[in-house]
Amino acid sequence: MKKVNLEDMELNSFHKKLTIYSSGGPFLDGYVLSIIGIALVQATPALSLSTFWQGLIAASALIGVFLGGFLGGWFTDKYGRKVLYTLDLIAIIGFSIAQFWVDSAWALFAWRLLIGIAVGADYPIATSLLAEFVPRKYRGPLVGGMIMMWFVGAAVAYVVGEMFVRSGPDGWRWMLASAALPGVLFLAMRHGTPESPRWLIGKGKLDEAQLVIEKVYGKEYSIKDLPEVAPENKASVSQLFKSGYGSRMWFITVFWTCSIVPLFAIYAFAPKILGALKLDGAMANIGSAAITILFLVGCIAALKFVNSMGRRKLLIHSFIWSGLALFILGLFPDSSATITLVLFSAYAIFIGGTQILQFVYPNELFPTEIRASAVGLASSLSRIGAAIGTYLVPMSLDSLGIGNTMIIAAVITFIGAIVSYKMAPETNSLDLHAAANLTD
Repeated sequence: MKKVNLEDMELNSFHKKLTIYSSGGPFLDGYVLSIIGIALVQATPALSLSTFWQGLIAASALIGVFLGGFLGGWFTDKYGRKVLYTLDLIAIIGFSIAQFWVDSAWALFAWRLLIGIAVGADYPIATSLLAEFVPRKYRGPLVGGMIMMWFVGAAVAYVVGEMFVRSGPDGWRWMLASAALPGVLFLAMRHGTPESPRWLIGKGKLDEAQLVIEKVYGKEYSIKDLPEVAPENKASVSQLFKSGYGSRMWFITVFWTCSIVPLFAIYAFAPKILGALKLDGAMANIGSAAITILFLVGCIAALKFVNSMGRRKLLIHSFIWSGLALFILGLFPDSSATITLVLFSAYAIFIGGTQILQFVYPNELFPTEIRASAVGLASSLSRIGAAIGTYLVPMSLDSLGIGNTMIIAAVITFIGAIVSYKMAPETNSLDLHAAANLTD
């Protein structure tokens, strides 16, 4: 068989396993964020939570992601992808179990903050590792496909939450601690994952990079088959804020923020929002689970177009059509349950393009030595807006009403469309080294 450039290889079993293992972070993020919406129904009277504390606790994990994203990105660029790849999951497991015994709003806030830090740290590690191993024609679908696990985690959370809410007044404690189980499963699967050869090359550790390449691809391959060179002038984290990399950082942060602020706010309070739209009780939870499935459908559809349509066009269209669905929902908040679910479903499907590109773009637009830091910083900055949005949702519902709340969400989405139209580059079909070295 003719030897090919590692960027042009077909997928092997290692790539497929790494994709599954790396998706643990998004799965746990979706699970942790979504289950709190159900848990708060019981936790609110049990802990005497005010509206202030409900919003703060719902947003706590997002605040944690803000802290963990940047710190995890910086750590993994400096010390490697492999170290935190397992340590962050150990932290998630421990902090999740600790939630079972909370007896105050402060304690619940603190543990969920720590969980968010660990989840935030996993994003730059896992996505960078996957992007640096996967061949170029599969990079968009596989790296982008990781976000699907966020929605799988969210869907599972609603099912688990609905089971535990029927188990008694302490069901919320079991809900929150249950995140430890998938954490243990992903931790076991990640054991033995090798270091990124691109990172090793960037650090001048050529012999170690060679050993990893031989282990993953075979002894006939070497570092010469990887289009990555040790840079003479290495990029630093400070370059994320200036020159061409600065503008890329600005674009990624804004589009990521605009794509997740409405989504995270809706997810955290999905039962309450659907209740305001006249879908109450079990129907609200069932509706949340159904919409989550449609988010998955939207992501799957987007993955079909991420290469054929290209990154830029997919992003712009995703923002426009999902924003339009939210806008109509805001104009007609008193519509029938059927119309409400149709519009929510349309939003869930069309927003898929922005979701998968959250991981693809930052991993493609920055060089290896600052790639994880870029992903971590973008994730961190976007979570500021998401945390604020999540915190304000219950207040907005009470003071502005469901219609105006949805219109605000639509406006945020349209801002994402405008920024993407003006700034989104096209990186489709480029190898990772070439994409990261595009001239602005």
